[in-house]
Amino acid sequence: MPVSELSPNPRRSTVEYIADELRDAIMAGRLEPGEQLGEADLARRFEVSRGPLREAMQRLVSEGLLHAITNRGVFVTELTLDDVLDVYRTRSVIERGALEVLLDAARRQETADELEDVVRRMRRAAAKGDGPAVSDADQHFHEVLVEASGSPRLIRAMRTLLVETRMCLGELRTTYGDLETQVHEHEELRTAILEASPAKSKAALQAHLDDAVSRLVDKREAARP
Repeated sequence: MPVSELSPNPRRSTVEYIADELRDAIMAGRLEPGEQLGEADLARRFEVSRGPLREAMQRLVSEGLLHAITNRGVFVTELTLDDVLDVYRTRSVIERGALEVLLDAARRQETADELEDVVRRMRRAAAKGDGPAVSDADQHFHEVLVEASGSPRLIRAMRTLLVETRMCLGELRTTYGDLETQVHEHEELRTAILEASPAKSKAALQAHLDDAVSRLVDKREAARP
């Protein structure tokens, strides 16, 4: 990521601001998995000494977004393929559970309307070629689905995957030759949730998640030397 995209902001504490900026950059995919963070460049961009920068980075290390290697530096955490598979396996359990509750409730139309709002936002972002915004809407789509279940435990479980899911989505968007394809997938899923039988709705959700896994696996395998 060009460090020129980062700028100081005096309205928050220095450490909080730097941590927020770096966190957002990682979750949006502007700082890529495996990328090393250069202290000198970041300190110059943020116009701070290395002390608060290191404290901010340490916060992200504790969150699992960064990891430090002795005598080498600090790097953006890179999820292994096993990590990716486990994230999507867990998401599948949570989201299918939420959908099962939703389909038995009276909020099916209301939720479909909320999902349509998200899809419209995704469509606008795709039209502008804004990949990070498409990924943001992608994540919001699935959060809306789980929150519509009204289950505090499912919602809490989904939130524990927030960071890793966002990192996966940042990588996933690079597997689409056309962002409109990503939008179309969510339009179809939204329609299935609204109109299909419970069995077909669940199958559509599982197929959607399986497609994401397949794309990520193919990308990792293609990158192998």
